[in-house]
Amino acid sequence: MGATIQQDKSGIWVLRASGALRKEELDVVQADCIRVLGPHDDAKLLVIIEKDFCGWVGDEVWNDMTFFVEHGDRIAKIAIVGDPKWESRMLMFTGAGLRRAPVKYFAENHLAEAYAWLG
Repeated sequence: MGATIQQDKSGIWVLRASGALRKEELDVVQADCIRVLGPHDDAKLLVIIEKDFCGWVGDEVWNDMTFFVEHGDRIAKIAIVGDPKWESRMLMFTGAGLRRAPVKYFAENHLAEAYAWLG
């Protein structure tokens, strides 16, 4: 299992990444989110990096920017919670600084702060 997503009762989308993340798994969770969002809705996204997360499977086409180009502006805010060792790679992976949405990383014991920041 590499990625799962669900919308919590507050409307925040929670993506959990575990094990080795494959591009096809990420594509599925992104499509699930977009399918549920209304045409004018924006998503707040909480990414939780599980303890067993070990990175991205390397032989896949991670430079595919289709989702970012077509739907990137529908994400209002991204909070990432996980081991600090993943911070720089996750910020780069999420396009922090390249998208309109602010992206902020929180250490794994700061989940409540991440929720508060997402509002």
